[in-house]
Amino acid sequence: MLRWLRRPVKTEGRTSTRPLAESEVATRDCGQSQSITEAMISLQGVTKAYETGAGPFWALKGIDLEMHPGEFVAVVGKSGSGKSTLINMFTGIDHPTDGEVVVARTRIRRLDEGQMAQWRGRYMGIVFQFFQLLPALTIVENVMLPMDLCNIYEPGERYERAMRLLEQMALADLAERYPAAISAGHQQRAAIARALANDPPIVVADEPTGNLDSRTADDVFELFQSLVSDGKTILMVTHDQELANRVPRIVTIADGRIVDEVLHTRGVASGRMLWGKPVSVDIMRPTATGKESGGGRGSLSPAPATM
Repeated sequence: MLRWLRRPVKTEGRTSTRPLAESEVATRDCGQSQSITEAMISLQGVTKAYETGAGPFWALKGIDLEMHPGEFVAVVGKSGSGKSTLINMFTGIDHPTDGEVVVARTRIRRLDEGQMAQWRGRYMGIVFQFFQLLPALTIVENVMLPMDLCNIYEPGERYERAMRLLEQMALADLAERYPAAISAGHQQRAAIARALANDPPIVVADEPTGNLDSRTADDVFELFQSLVSDGKTILMVTHDQELANRVPRIVTIADGRIVDEVLHTRGVASGRMLWGKPVSVDIMRPTATGKESGGGRGSLSPAPATM
């Protein structure tokens, strides 16, 4: 039976999920690997303040978040909760006021603008709500663009790779068309192909189904599931709670803090540990009186000791 694991996340005034255990993580240039941490994404004590006429506005307040290779995580929250600011932190679009961001084994805060562009092109594919395809380029040229910018793959290989990606997205027949000549669903598939052009280990999707009908949204979601099966790490920001409920791990943000985390799992939390112990889950079970029995909604208890 599928079960929901809900974990408390308030810790000494900060919000945290799986804090980084390593005491030191080395910096890495775009093509070098020097890390000693297994996390694909790690935010430690991240805060972000924007100066306003009324004083600083704290968009993020002590965020600790860790994602491991091959995870599929949904971030949910209302408008203004801090979701977009969070994305900006680990994509390197913006930097935290305080705290550390380590992505793909790189302390990205230490990269200059040129290094950041190269690093992002190699290690992260971004899928936008409004597609962001260049209107003057054909679909296949849009997919080739990241390879050209980062000088990845031989020039003669780039068209062939772009076409293979479009074939995977069932768009090969539309490769020579311009974005305005294809549907919104096809544009989003093209945007996903572009995000995969350099074979990045991480895919970030910002409201990827926000402008799609429900059937096309399901198709896009199934594409993400197949990417996770292929070993990609995916973080999807969405307002769609129904869609988020299909993701194995859901992180909820409100007022710049992580206020809730849910793992969709089976039995003991897929080998994960909570507070240093294996965890079993009591799920919500309505009784004849309408109240919850067992441990209550999302309650946690240590798994029985085994010999």
